[in-house]
Amino acid sequence: MTRARRTGGFLLAGLLLALLVAGVGSYYASSHPDGLEWSAEQEGFGDTARDSAVAGSPLADYAVTGVDDARLSGGLAGVVGVAATLVLAGGVTLLVRRRGRDRADAPAGRTG
Repeated sequence: MTRARRTGGFLLAGLLLALLVAGVGSYYASSHPDGLEWSAEQEGFGDTARDSAVAGSPLADYAVTGVDDARLSGGLAGVVGVAATLVLAGGVTLLVRRRGRDRADAPAGRTG
């Protein structure tokens, strides 16, 4: 087995595990996960909180807008979050690798 094939299998297994944890694990997560809000209520200043600027976004409050089942909505939000993170991280990785190759291919004595 080649090294690239082993690496690809490892990355695929990691991706599947991340999606499984995000999609299934979040199904069992607490519906009241924010300890900061809880402690603010306990200390008496919970009513001073304001919504964030992105409170109306499609993934606000760890849920997907338009999905009525709260647990399913949370699971979908987790899967979307994992996918978005992987796309962003993959894009940055490709840019960094490309830039490194471009520098290695540059003629000697020339700075870029």
